[in-house]
Amino acid sequence: MIGFIIWIVGVVLTIKAAIEIAGMNVSLWKRIVAIILILATSWLGLIFYYLIARGRMESWLS
Repeated sequence: MIGFIIWIVGVVLTIKAAIEIAGMNVSLWKRIVAIILILATSWLGLIFYYLIARGRMESWLS
């Protein structure tokens, strides 16, 4: 049961991160690559995104 809850939290955070990245004002290909990296790296990608890259991602991608 706990594992299922952790999985749901991960899915919700991944969707939220993908929506935030999709709303950035950068080229489409850079947004797609960033979203794929978040999806491919699972929890490590989410931790990196929310702790380090969230405020800097748009400047990094431009």
